[in-house]
This record gives sequence, structure tokens and C-alpha cells, in this order.
Amino acid sequence: MDNNVFKGKWNQLKGEAKVQWGKLTDDDLDVINGEKDKLVGKLQERYGHTKDAAEREYREWSARFKD
Repeated sequence: MDNNVFKGKWNQLKGEAKVQWGKLTDDDLDVINGEKDKLVGKLQERYGHTKDAAEREYREWSARFKD
């Protein structure tokens, strides 16, 4: 998903992100604020993923929301 689209839809996607990644807190989701790099970083932090693994998870998750 394009970064601008992701940021624009973030309020709608926050709930989906929380379902997908239950370790993300509401504060984490507020900090992420629709920024892909911040989400990837939080996935690394909370789940101990490598950057590549976190980016792959993001890509697979976000592909479900393409218009």
C-alpha cells in the first residue's frame, strides 16, 4: 500500500492492525500514526522481528486492504 494511502486510511486500519498484532498498544498505534516505517519499527520492537521480517509482515497485511 502506498505510504500516502496508508496514512490517509490509518484511522480505519488501526483496529485491523490491533487484531493482527495484539502486542501493539493503543499508544503504539497513536505513535505510528499511519507511518509504515514506524509500524515496521514497532513490529521489530514488540515481536523481535528482523527489519526484513517486519517489512514482509507489513506487506502481506497491507495487501489485504488494496482498493
